[in-house]
Amino acid sequence: MAPEVHTVAVIGAGKIGELMLSGLLRSGWPAERLLATARRPARAEELAARYGVRVVDNLTAVDEAAVLAISVKPQDAGALLDEIGPKVPADKLVISLCAGLPTSFFSRRLPEGTPVVRVMTNTPALVDQAMSAISAGAYATGAHLALAEEMFKPLGATLRVPESQQDAVTALSGSGPAYFYLLVEAMIDAGILLGLPRQVAHDLIVQTAIGSAVMLRDSGEHPVKLREAVTSPAGTTINAIRELENHGVRAAMLAALEAARDRARELAAQAD
Repeated sequence: MAPEVHTVAVIGAGKIGELMLSGLLRSGWPAERLLATARRPARAEELAARYGVRVVDNLTAVDEAAVLAISVKPQDAGALLDEIGPKVPADKLVISLCAGLPTSFFSRRLPEGTPVVRVMTNTPALVDQAMSAISAGAYATGAHLALAEEMFKPLGATLRVPESQQDAVTALSGSGPAYFYLLVEAMIDAGILLGLPRQVAHDLIVQTAIGSAVMLRDSGEHPVKLREAVTSPAGTTINAIRELENHGVRAAMLAALEAARDRARELAAQAD
């Protein structure tokens, strides 16, 4: 499907919604085919000035757009659907960017047969390096999934997953950038402790992180094998890894991701 055919409305253009808007514009999606809604007038003015898109009210977005990308906070989704649900034609594609909310949450509040696609993306969309996981709701077809992929591929990589896996996706890649930033922050602090200037420690770790990620992506090797290639017998690396294991870093990561997954489930339960 050609992008020019579809008008997309980003309803609730907060951080994630703005990432989607900017990514579509960078990919060549015409500004006149993009709409946005925002709760605060100041935010609406900011979006219009920054991106040249029309900022409208929710019901106008429903009326004019072929695709509704809903990116409000999960706890606000019920009130939004109470407002717009009866006005959404059943043949209009709804894309949910609301963390934790299943497609059934939307289907119960929209006309029967409305196609809903659930997407979990992440903030590296800002530099076109997002990971977006896409799942079909009960009425979404292959064509709807293909359109969602067309919209999110300019932001980075896309992957189709069963919706039953989306809470795990939220924990792993949706929240994932924060874990990496925390690790980098800790490593920079360690560099300072070891006597390096902050900027030197920053540059060393950031480039090491980029290089390691590219090797993981492009080499096709298991991370264990790549780690072992750096780990010489009785060397510096194995001593560091021993300390990481002694402090339970691996167990802490497993527990952290379980906690994020469980919170995604709690958000869905609270919204329902």
